[in-house]
Amino acid sequence: MEEKVNIKGLNIYYKVLGEGKTSLPTGRQVLILHGWGSKSDRWQTTAKLLSGRGFQVIIPDLPGFGQSDDPNKVWGFNDYSDFVNEFINSLELKKISLLGHSFGGNVAIKYSVDHPERINQLYLVGAAAIREESLKKKVIYILAKTFGFLSFVPYLKKIFYRIIKTDYPHAHGIMRKVYLKVIKKDLSSLLDNVNVPTTIIWGEKDPITPLRHAHIINSKIKNSKLEIIPKIGHNLHSECPGMLVDAILK
Repeated sequence: MEEKVNIKGLNIYYKVLGEGKTSLPTGRQVLILHGWGSKSDRWQTTAKLLSGRGFQVIIPDLPGFGQSDDPNKVWGFNDYSDFVNEFINSLELKKISLLGHSFGGNVAIKYSVDHPERINQLYLVGAAAIREESLKKKVIYILAKTFGFLSFVPYLKKIFYRIIKTDYPHAHGIMRKVYLKVIKKDLSSLLDNVNVPTTIIWGEKDPITPLRHAHIINSKIKNSKLEIIPKIGHNLHSECPGMLVDAILK
């Protein structure tokens, strides 16, 4: 079921799968925060599997993604955390299980620090909380800035973006500025302050957020456990939704 709500003056679309909130005990409502460039549609299979196991699953299109409106200013993680809180309040949810994937994992981390009292269980799936600047990327950025050749040779621009693995060219309007604001934000310093039960779920072959990041997050969040899914990459919800749900239930 797709619904719409107005949050911070923005039209926000979201999907709800599973039984109504009045019939569920605490922790059986799962709020999913999707990754950068994604939307609620891409989590449908995972949501259906979870709802079939007695959960109510709620998936918003985060501001700037899917059918939801773009933010009216350049948002950072503080703004997205505030949005999540207002969204939860608008749906009159009490205490939820919160799942964040990739960029959504960063929002989930920030929210869990800001409002731990609202979270029963935190799930971090391939969370992009650790930011590392490789020498290769630094060299490419310097060359691009020095010679300015990328603007004149389109195919070189495509190669450049592919090498540095950036979503920037796929962003639109104000979301390009949002991307530049959040992409380099390292949340390592927040991890020690996460005080809710946390399950970290990671694909063994994740090329976007490498497995070593999962171990760092696991070591910093005191009350956490790590579930590694063998031979799987970054997008567990599309590559192996059944295995992802098994890890959540476990």
